[in-house]
Amino acid sequence: MPIISKADRSRDEASAEIEHIDRGIHSFQEISHIFNNMALRRLILSHNKISFVPPNIADLVNLESLNLWNNQIEDLPTSISSLNKLRILNLGMNRLNILPRGFGSFQALEILDLTYNNLNERSLPGNFFFMPTLRALYLGDNDFEYLPADIANLSSLQVLVLRENDLLALPKEIGKLYRLKELHIQGNRLTVLPPEIAGLDLVGPKRVLRLENNPWVQPLAEPLTKGMYI
Repeated sequence: MPIISKADRSRDEASAEIEHIDRGIHSFQEISHIFNNMALRRLILSHNKISFVPPNIADLVNLESLNLWNNQIEDLPTSISSLNKLRILNLGMNRLNILPRGFGSFQALEILDLTYNNLNERSLPGNFFFMPTLRALYLGDNDFEYLPADIANLSSLQVLVLRENDLLALPKEIGKLYRLKELHIQGNRLTVLPPEIAGLDLVGPKRVLRLENNPWVQPLAEPLTKGMYI
């Protein structure tokens, strides 16, 4: 029995939203009919077995949201960043250990989820932190030890999740993320924080600062463990 039925195909070719969750899809070739749909704005293919994203993903010129959470993706095409209307990209829980050249060229991207991959500071292309529209960046459960100073260029960033990495230090430039409302750095190897972080508005209503489970040095450790800054 086909994974994608004839009725599914007919509906997919006319719908602005396509959703195939946990359907056992291994390849975009199995759903190649979606590339005939120039009206497609939202594509959800989470919980499948896709290992490869084809270059012609860029043909979906009106795509605004792409969800590939929990697949087996190891590589991305450079063309993915030419999706100029894409606002939400979810690549969490895959097998990525490097991002393609030019990945930071998205023109409208607001939310990027790269949680649960195999990424580190060497995985990122030079322009990664040059996405002026990015509001939320999820890099939790990866292998980062450091963050480049270029993170200061994410001028619209409101949410930064770096939990459960191997971070040894944060760059002082993180203090330039003036719009930041949430910072999640719990479960790393941090011993101190850059003084510049004190200039951020991370305490109070609708603000989140998560610092627990780091080997903080004294006298920093005591107030943190008592929850004064958490």
